[in-house]
Amino acid sequence: MIESSMNFTLGLSEGIAWPWPIAVYLFLAGISGGSIAVAILLNMFKGKSNENTPLIKAASVLGLVTILLGMVCLVLDLTNPLFFWRILVYYNPTSVMSLGVMALLFYIPLVFVLTMVVLNDELKCCGFLKGLSDWFAGFRGPLLWIVLVLALTICAYTGFLISALIRFPLINQAVLPALFVASGLSAGAAASKMMAVGMFGDNIESHDMHTLHKAEWPIMAAEALCIFMIAVALISGNAAAQAAASAFCEGSWATVFWVGVVGVGFGLPVVIGFVRQTAGTFFLSGLASVAGMMCLRMFILYAGQLNTI
Repeated sequence: MIESSMNFTLGLSEGIAWPWPIAVYLFLAGISGGSIAVAILLNMFKGKSNENTPLIKAASVLGLVTILLGMVCLVLDLTNPLFFWRILVYYNPTSVMSLGVMALLFYIPLVFVLTMVVLNDELKCCGFLKGLSDWFAGFRGPLLWIVLVLALTICAYTGFLISALIRFPLINQAVLPALFVASGLSAGAAASKMMAVGMFGDNIESHDMHTLHKAEWPIMAAEALCIFMIAVALISGNAAAQAAASAFCEGSWATVFWVGVVGVGFGLPVVIGFVRQTAGTFFLSGLASVAGMMCLRMFILYAGQLNTI
């Protein structure tokens, strides 16, 4: 169990056991796993797994940076941050958190290796890293498959981590891991697209951008379906579940859901999808998807904990 020992409340966390750093961690881990999974799947779909496209470069760098920042948030929220190494040594195979830590122990170094491999050309001025990159490139096929499985595992793990909280009907939902995978893929794809164009010179009209734009629709549909299933499960559940369903229509977190998740995260990208794409609309749509995912994580974590049995 993660317990807060530092003052991260800032007016947000009254009555909240897991404060905003955990929501930020869930967001960053979802972006990391989603961006890398989307980029690898796209290259595999094209049959060009060995191609170092701007998208997979962007996704690898983004995935590595976000998961490292997420781990900082996670460690700082521990009761004794300086003793974080203990969770790397002592494992409980029946604990969701222990299983997640085990996955992260493999995921983080392998994402670093993948980043070196896809940035092979950019590492020409770094002799030692270039040599390592060339060596690991010989194992690119297995590396991609392992990282893909781990990336999807990290997305799902964040959902399993909080869905184990049985006292909170809104959070204790079997479909939550699927929702976190779908939202991670959606926001990860949006963030990777923006970074590929902004930092690695991809064109907003490129084949990868068009393919991802088409893939965003079914991913968003799956995300919306998961949210609908949670709402239906609460409405048709016991008294505690029905009381928790009020989170969707009452209080400040209902505003976050309808404005941030539905309006910005879903509505804005859909509307932009029907207008002529420019650089401005491209980045606005991407930012809306990322912001919507953050609002979703905040809503699930906060509204869920405020509606307890």
